[in-house]
Amino acid sequence: MISGVLYALLAGLLWGLIFVGPLIVPDYPAVLQSTGRYLALGLIALPLAWLGRVRLRQLTRGDWMTALALTMMGNLIYYVCLASAIQRTGAPVSTMIIATLPVVIPVCANLLYSQRDGKLSWRRLAPTLACIAIGLMCVNIAELRHGLPGFTWSRYGSGIALAFTSVGCWAWYALRNARWLRENPDKNPMMWATAQALVTLPVSLIGYLAACLWLGVQQPDFPLPFGPHPLVFVVLMFAIAVLCSWVGALCWNIACQSLPTVIVGPLIVFETLAGLLYTFLLRQSIPPLLTFCGVVLLVCGVVMAVLSKPQKVSVISVAQE
Repeated sequence: MISGVLYALLAGLLWGLIFVGPLIVPDYPAVLQSTGRYLALGLIALPLAWLGRVRLRQLTRGDWMTALALTMMGNLIYYVCLASAIQRTGAPVSTMIIATLPVVIPVCANLLYSQRDGKLSWRRLAPTLACIAIGLMCVNIAELRHGLPGFTWSRYGSGIALAFTSVGCWAWYALRNARWLRENPDKNPMMWATAQALVTLPVSLIGYLAACLWLGVQQPDFPLPFGPHPLVFVVLMFAIAVLCSWVGALCWNIACQSLPTVIVGPLIVFETLAGLLYTFLLRQSIPPLLTFCGVVLLVCGVVMAVLSKPQKVSVISVAQE
């Protein structure tokens, strides 16, 4: 239990870096950042896959299809939506929307995996949901007061919608990934992280080339293939690929094998808190009181979710003659 929580903490600290990436290169479209990040991850996975080729041969065709689906939903689509949301709403708002994952995942696990992991009390979850909702309102109000460059209500609203879309993508990823790991305890978490990184390569390569073609038409002044700051962009993509996508996924996979889904879900709060910490460090400012109150409400909501102990579901089978 302790080692699982520590691995989830480390994954959250690494994943928090993804919230500042779009702020470092704000003039790069989200689709270029997403495909660039996972193209770098796929290139890194090649030597790792060669070293672990014996273990990778243990995977079936169905396992590879699962890895591809997880990569598409939890990596490419998720990060396109998240990077776009951060550029439209600012990092704190998007970070706090992603912060609903610690509740969304246990609720979904409550509906899908209650027979295996136990069922959470809906009455105890109600205060948790209320804390999360009020916390989100506090951070949104604080960010609107702070001011956003190029603010329009349509741009801000679309950013909110994209952030919630990324929540849906990552919730599905977390649940499906945890299910695979729990059903395959004999498989090495490092091997599974490498497999997901490997299938990313062809998909992200096609996506990056398509993004370059699209930018060549839509923004002919945008220098291709690596944009106006090629060195910064390439180094950032490889850094995020190594720290967030591979090492972070490895730590999370170990946590998923060690903990029940309804427990590991709320631990994603570490990612949210790390993202807020890095964002305000980048701004070189202290969070305003309203943002701080929102964070406190978020933490309170997650703590209540963790303390709501799952109850075993009794299965009554009736045999008929």
